[in-house]
Order: sequence, then C-alpha cells, then structure tokens
Amino acid sequence: MIRYDVLVVGAGIIGAACAYRLAERGLKVGVMEQAPAPAMGSTGKSAAGVRVQFTEATNILLSWHSIQEYRAMPEAAYRPIGYLFLVPLSQWEMHLKGVALQQSLGVPVQVRDLEAAQEWFDFMPRAAGLEPIQGATYGPADGTVDPHGICLEYLRRARALGAVLHTETAFLAAEQVGSGWKVETTRGSFQTSFVLNAAGAWAGEIGRRAGLSIPVEPARRMVFCTAPRPHPSRQPLTIDLSSGFWFRPEHDRLIFGRSNPADVGFREGMDWSWLEPTLEVGMARFPWLEQLQLDQKASWWGYYEVTPDHNPILGRLPGVEGWVNACGFSGHGVQQAAMVGRRMAEEIADGEAHSLNINPLRYERFAQTRKVAEKNIV
Repeated sequence: MIRYDVLVVGAGIIGAACAYRLAERGLKVGVMEQAPAPAMGSTGKSAAGVRVQFTEATNILLSWHSIQEYRAMPEAAYRPIGYLFLVPLSQWEMHLKGVALQQSLGVPVQVRDLEAAQEWFDFMPRAAGLEPIQGATYGPADGTVDPHGICLEYLRRARALGAVLHTETAFLAAEQVGSGWKVETTRGSFQTSFVLNAAGAWAGEIGRRAGLSIPVEPARRMVFCTAPRPHPSRQPLTIDLSSGFWFRPEHDRLIFGRSNPADVGFREGMDWSWLEPTLEVGMARFPWLEQLQLDQKASWWGYYEVTPDHNPILGRLPGVEGWVNACGFSGHGVQQAAMVGRRMAEEIADGEAHSLNINPLRYERFAQTRKVAEKNIV
C-alpha cells in the first residue's frame, strides 16, 4: 500500500500544475496517469490558445494571472499574437460590458471598429446566412503557449520536490477509509488523505468509479490544418462569434475549427463530415480561405471536458471528505492551469482557496440549479 497526502488523478496540464504547487507546500504527492506518458490527452491535443476575454471576474483573473506565469516560463513558449473577437450586434452590448470589467481588472483589451479590425486580413461584415458583425475586441496579451512543455515542466518541478508519477496506472475504484481514501488501480492500491480529480474528459467516469456524481462529459473537437502558405502573415487567433468559427496561424499554416454541439461522448478519430459545415461558415466570412489547401495528415482531434454550463468545477466536493475537483474546463484548461494549481494547493493545504474567489465555480452551483453567468464560451 503506497500512501500519499494527495493523489492527483491525471497528468495533464491541470494535474501537473496542482501536483507542483501541492509538493511546494511540503505535501507528499502522487500523480497517476492511465496513458504511457503525461500530456497525451486534451493537453497535448489543445489548440494552445490563452485569453483573458471572459465576462466573469473569476475566469478573467484565472486566465490573466496564468498568462503572467507563462510569460516568465521559457518552457511555455508564450507568443502574444492576440485574440480578435468579431462580435455580432446581438452580443455587442454584453461584450462591451465584458470589456469594461476586463479593463477594470487591469487587463489590456481594446475595442475596435470594423475598419480597424481588418488590419490583419479582410472579412465580410455582412455574409449570407450569418449575423452581421457590429465591431470587434482585441486582447494584445492573448496568444498561444506550448501546453506540452508547460505540463512537463510542472511535473519536473513537482518530482524535484518529491512527487511521484505513476504512468500506465488506471483508476479502477475508490472507497472512503476513515478520513481518507483507498484507491484501487491497475498497478496496485494507494491510500491518500485527498483525491484530486484532474482527469480531464475522464473526470466524470473517475467520479462514477468512486460512487460520486461529477457532471463532466467528453466532447470531441476537430482541429483542421491547411497546407503551408506561400506568404504567411502574422494574424491573431480570430473568432467569429456569429458562427463559432475560429482560426489562427501555426508557423506557415493556419489551423481552424468550429465546435459541433452534437459531437459528445468518447468518439475517436477525425470527423471529416464536419469539415464542410465548418468551411461553409468560415468561407462566408473569410472568402480568402478558399485559396488555401487542406492538409488532412496534419489535422487532428481531441476531447473537451464539458460541464452543463461549460465552466470548470473547482474545490472540495460538498459532503465528501477528502475529494477535490479540478476538472470540467470546457476548453479553458490550458489558459487557467497555472492559477488553478495555486488555488487547489490553498484549498487542500489551507482548507480553502483564499487568494482568489472561486466560489462561482464550485460544485454547489449545480445543486442550486444555477449556472455560471460566463458568456464568452466558444
């Protein structure tokens, strides 16, 4: 029987950040991962964007302070290419309120008119089948990082502080024993005071195997990639909020995508039938996309870990001693991981996260049938 103070389930970027900050507090930490290596799930397949353009203070600050940490971490390979939101009239007022909140929290976000928004590329403000674009917002500190590099660096730091990583170790079952947990795995049993559920798309299943209800389910997402462009230009990660279509540069290529709300569950492989509806709205807004060629071999897929309100579940599970969740990020895990690690260390070592109010993201919101009011969900 291997004993830990905290057993982190999942060696993606969230689990790695939590393991590092918990080990930093002097706790004996174990990290278990069902895959052969860390960062092989959503972390390694992320589109790697980081942004602060949210409408709720907790999400803004989790992302903003995480970006500051990544900026100082060479392994993060942070690139401030910016995020450009093209905003339709129906969302314009709400979006401006979000910008006012972001700016009040010290976040550099700008409002741009249509002409200024076309600084990097042309787009059709009015396109068939899509709501007209009213204006745009731009976050110059938003950009991209290397999630794989961040994850491995956090784990390196955690292991230097005594944490132990167990790969190819699947979570089979768990039961409460006294004030702690006995966890059965494919590599034997662990005993721990705390289980920290950072299992990404598998977080709901991990809960079920422990007899708990954690409302996190997998959703498959496609990332399509173009062939190399003859004259690549610097462009921000751009999101058309009228359709959900997004794209960003990846060296001399573009990657792009659009969430399919019907693609839920553990489905594997590329869904090439989703390419046509994705390009249909993309080319309507950005006609120049038609000139680019697709590279099927460079395209990929991965899982989002979604909750009913598309916001994460953070903190202790009410009524269940020793169980803590850091899961359900719904596509926002990479951009918030650094600060989530710090907050979960407070939650476990100090009894409650205290340097940032995470109450809006706690599990209790589901029992109260209320949702997080976050509007900028892509």
